Amino acid sequence: MKIVRYTDPAGNIHFGSQKADGTVERLDGDLYSKLSKTGESAAVQKLLAPVAPTAILCIGLNYKKHAAESGAKSPEIPILFVKGLNTLQNPGDPIQIPTALPSDEVDYECELAVVIGKAAKNVKRADALKYVLGYTCANDVSARDWQIKKGGGQWCRGKFFDTFCPLGPVLVTADEIPDPNTLGIKTILNGETVQDWNTNDMIFDVPALIEFLSGSSTLLPGTVILTGTPHGVGMAAKPPRWLKPGDSVTIEIEKIGALTNPVELEPAA
Repeated sequence: MKIVRYTDPAGNIHFGSQKADGTVERLDGDLYSKLSKTGESAAVQKLLAPVAPTAILCIGLNYKKHAAESGAKSPEIPILFVKGLNTLQNPGDPIQIPTALPSDEVDYECELAVVIGKAAKNVKRADALKYVLGYTCANDVSARDWQIKKGGGQWCRGKFFDTFCPLGPVLVTADEIPDPNTLGIKTILNGETVQDWNTNDMIFDVPALIEFLSGSSTLLPGTVILTGTPHGVGMAAKPPRWLKPGDSVTIEIEKIGALTNPVELEPAA
């Protein structure tokens, strides 16, 4: 099932099932227990990120060719950083380039996002995918100047700005993607494909990441795991390709769909 989260004309938030023709049927119930079909056509006023995360966990340098273009060795264990819940952005809403704490080096990163559906702790690799509710597209927007030069050795400052985690447009349930490490993944910037690879290039595949992240740690339902980006990021281009106001960025993943966001400056306070 392809699940969307949306507001109706009265501003109420609902879940819906997106059909093949693009129409949406309203669903009842809870995302993490049971959603049931109503047979009613959904009145979609605005499409939201398909999940409101309880945590956003991110993995760095997790594609072989991206590690190489970054001049880094492939890591021996997954590199974990986090994004705040403030970073969440809806499909179609703008990525904002920070101005109050300014950045001149804002980059895109197409990523497969994994959504955990039930509490997971000390999960074994063989059982890991049983804890996955579904998958969606993510853009791990990154202010490289704050990540690398001004972050004090930590990545979080450059990853933590408002709007820096667009998700969507749909959540595809795990039964429709039995192997998440066989998916084409790309970024399209202003109509030009700048990243185009496959999730089979991950150094640590999705089951390995769930096993690692759940070690001595409980992953709550609604935990979103960003699984890394392939090569082709703007930082590695010559000259570097930074996002600028007026740009349009699309993250496209096979079997999921396309997540598009415009780019603008953060409004003055």
